[in-house]
Amino acid sequence: MLHKYVIQQYKRVVNKHQKEEVDLSASLTEVWRVLTDKERDILRKNSKIQRFKRNELIYFEGDEPKDMMCLLQGKVKIFKEGVGGRSQIIRMIKPIQYFGYRAYFAQENYLTNASAFEASTVCLIPMTIVTELIEANINLAWFFIKQLSVDLGIADERTVNLTQKHIRGRLAESLLFLKDSYGLEEDGATLSIYLAREDLANLSNMTTSNAIRTLSNFAAEHILALDGRKIKIIDEERLRKISKLG
Repeated sequence: MLHKYVIQQYKRVVNKHQKEEVDLSASLTEVWRVLTDKERDILRKNSKIQRFKRNELIYFEGDEPKDMMCLLQGKVKIFKEGVGGRSQIIRMIKPIQYFGYRAYFAQENYLTNASAFEASTVCLIPMTIVTELIEANINLAWFFIKQLSVDLGIADERTVNLTQKHIRGRLAESLLFLKDSYGLEEDGATLSIYLAREDLANLSNMTTSNAIRTLSNFAAEHILALDGRKIKIIDEERLRKISKLG
């Protein structure tokens, strides 16, 4: 009976893993298309899929970078602890987006933290494998040069906006950033991400109390509608105008 039970449990685990297998050709399309068949096989054999629970840390500041990561499902935030334990959200990662590799190329430890904003599935590829593929494939090298350049441009723009815009402009920009990153629900107005006020404040470089107050003002002005963590954009044109004027 024990032997039969062990076999049943083994089959259950095997079946579970078979169901959880991910088609990398469909998930990593941008990288996949620039690789040769041999390089695809190397990537397939050396990649692993890992699932993270809501709020689970993916990597810590100070960790040695070992893997390039691609978010397959879910939402991930990149953040840094600031003065007095206050966090600043640097980036919000969406599917299919690569992260966690810059520090390796810079030959330094992670300067930020990454955590799953909701239950998320991540593909991890050892940086040693990524480096080998880049050295053998110029198209892959150009892909990462482009990715790093785009990320740097976004970071530069957000740095200026978060330091020079007033509170209303910063919050308006963050809401539009979330809309552009994650889209809207079926009603065509509600953001497809439910942020705690603290997270929204950390994304907008302001205190939580200021974020709550400004959201309430936007709702009173009929720019937004609030339902708990759900935020519905009523007047996107006005929101963009506030963001632009700062």
